[in-house]
Amino acid sequence: MTADPSSPVQDAGPPRPPSPGHGGDSRDALAAVRNEIAKAVVGQDQAVTGLIIALLCRGHVLLEGVPGVAKTLLARALAASLTLESRRIQFTPDLMPGDVTGSLVYDAKTAEFEFREGPVFTNLLLADEINRTPPKTQAALLEAMEERQVSVEGMPRPLPEPFLVAATQNPVEYEGTYPLPEAQLDRFLMKLTVPVPGRDDEIGMLVRHAAGFSPGDLAAAGLRPVAGRAELTAAIRAVRAVRVAPEVTGYIVDLCRATRQSPSLQLGVSPRGATALLGTSRAWAWLAGREYVTPDDVKALARPTFRHRIQLRPEAELEGASPDGVLDGVLAAVPVPR
Repeated sequence: MTADPSSPVQDAGPPRPPSPGHGGDSRDALAAVRNEIAKAVVGQDQAVTGLIIALLCRGHVLLEGVPGVAKTLLARALAASLTLESRRIQFTPDLMPGDVTGSLVYDAKTAEFEFREGPVFTNLLLADEINRTPPKTQAALLEAMEERQVSVEGMPRPLPEPFLVAATQNPVEYEGTYPLPEAQLDRFLMKLTVPVPGRDDEIGMLVRHAAGFSPGDLAAAGLRPVAGRAELTAAIRAVRAVRVAPEVTGYIVDLCRATRQSPSLQLGVSPRGATALLGTSRAWAWLAGREYVTPDDVKALARPTFRHRIQLRPEAELEGASPDGVLDGVLAAVPVPR
């Protein structure tokens, strides 16, 4: 698995060769997943890396970008490369919570109510344009994302494992959208920005379309499942074995506390954000072939892991500050352990 200079792990440098006997087979399986996605998506290595890290951390991903940059295609290509069940929800203003979680339906034959599962009962859920549905329906995912279960009429119903939400939203469309509340954003492991591709990548995309590529038919593009539950389980186990020195743990905490004290922010990173950065740093270290986390791993994953967990003060926004800019300042100010 290789890193791209534009990836969220750009500061970590190129990954080293896999360590013998340390999850090599499962690492190779995830490298194959990346290759399958590349059959449908040109470029966007940042988002691909983030999606793979989310799989390793059992987390959820928010993909943000202008319309037409392959956000939905990325999630669909990931699903096509895994032997896991996937479903899609197109979020609209009239979508109801029961349309997501499922509901009790009366059966006239048995004269009883039976539960019919909603699309959330799957392994990979594509929540397309999640900010186009009202907060009441957005909240239907809160319990599912955090506790991996759905409660209907007071009865908890566990979701299948693994369970990952890949949600998309457009940053420039404000009319007809409902911004995600802080509690919802904090449940996403990472927020990945999906940029407009560079000129060479855009040319490559057009060449594929001219040759007959259709985003609606990934099977015709040659995508096939190359990894499944067994490979993911082995990879997750290997990631959890990656060592984290006390100095690195302290560095993560210091970064989180620095955001809470920043004069540019009215909301800093929560403790959940600290555990998220620990997990993403471990995953990147493992993908790089190391059995330990370095401060550079932490710095490389800080922005995608933190950018959606902080909130700028109005005066900072007026001055042109951005979440990534504030985080860059925090990373520059907090001493790095040696």
